[in-house]
Amino acid sequence: MIYFDNAATTWPKPECVYEAVDQCLRNKGANPSRSGHVMALLAGQIVLNARGEIAEFFNISDPLQVVFTPNATEALNLGLKGLLKPGDHVITSSLEHNAVTRPLEMLHSQGVEVTKLQTSVQEGLHPEQVEAAIQNNTKLIVLSHASNVMGLIHPIGEIGRIAREKSVLFMVDSAQTAGSISIDVQAMGIDLLVFAGHKGLLGPQGTGGLYLREDLHLDTLKEGGTGANSEEPFQPEESPERYESGTLNTPGIAGLGAGIEFIKQEGIEKIREKERSLTRQLMLGLSEISGVILYGPNPSVERAPVVSINLEGREPSEVSYLLDKLYGIASRPGLHCAPDAHRTLGTFKQGTVRLSLGYFNTSQEVEKCLDAIARLSSSNKK
Repeated sequence: MIYFDNAATTWPKPECVYEAVDQCLRNKGANPSRSGHVMALLAGQIVLNARGEIAEFFNISDPLQVVFTPNATEALNLGLKGLLKPGDHVITSSLEHNAVTRPLEMLHSQGVEVTKLQTSVQEGLHPEQVEAAIQNNTKLIVLSHASNVMGLIHPIGEIGRIAREKSVLFMVDSAQTAGSISIDVQAMGIDLLVFAGHKGLLGPQGTGGLYLREDLHLDTLKEGGTGANSEEPFQPEESPERYESGTLNTPGIAGLGAGIEFIKQEGIEKIREKERSLTRQLMLGLSEISGVILYGPNPSVERAPVVSINLEGREPSEVSYLLDKLYGIASRPGLHCAPDAHRTLGTFKQGTVRLSLGYFNTSQEVEKCLDAIARLSSSNKK
């Protein structure tokens, strides 16, 4: 299979990730931080080491501010619902995933004021737009680092600087960029960073997390066993125990740690350059195929490795089905859990076909995909 669905989850994983998961399950499969026997201590060390890897990777000063969640969606819900109260104001964009827009819709129904800034599909969100939208009661700016529909990158560093100057908290959803584009929470002024472990960080599904600044204290999404302070009736106050009730996905976290180690060994700039080159090759090739409608920034604009297209006269679901059935190419049709982004693109009615590349894709695979799309476009005109 030619796998061009990496924006949903990356595949394949590095061999070291498979090995780390297998070794954890076979040899360190106890419940971490729940007992004092050797295997439980080894499992706890896996979690501790992975926190450290993540903290170093994003330039987080205290690894204990890294909270593990099953996915980025839960991390976003924890950050948004744990922070915002009735009367607060939050700023977001018109390109966000439902993991942002749906929690905000719920919070809006409870008295939180939401400003959704219209975003240019060529130039992205202008920092001046964000600054102009800040009010006296603005508590938070929440943005994706890059669109999961067309790869457009928000100017996170500039917006983070504005947020700091205005004493507004800044939350970034890095699901489409972590592991592909360098992120430094200190330099970029990020107060809360959400990451998906199973995408660019190359870990298994069922892994994600939230970094929150040391002085932030969130309401919890859930309460329960934490392995510490068990005699107390209320949830612990300290991070990460406050936010991590229940048994963690230790095998998944082991794989996530191995994925980050792989990225560090390869070099994130090397990964970025390969994905950039493949994306440019794909976009330039698509732009030369008659009947292809290409969405988002032009090929010269820096973007995440995500490309959306349509073929004239064909539904996205049909194109995606034919790519899979006839050519063994995995893509994703539809609205990609981001209806606002499709409204912004003008594709809400039908959606698009999304082709998303990863580090393990090749130039030859891109050429095969271009040939397949050219054949589908040509056959559509007969």
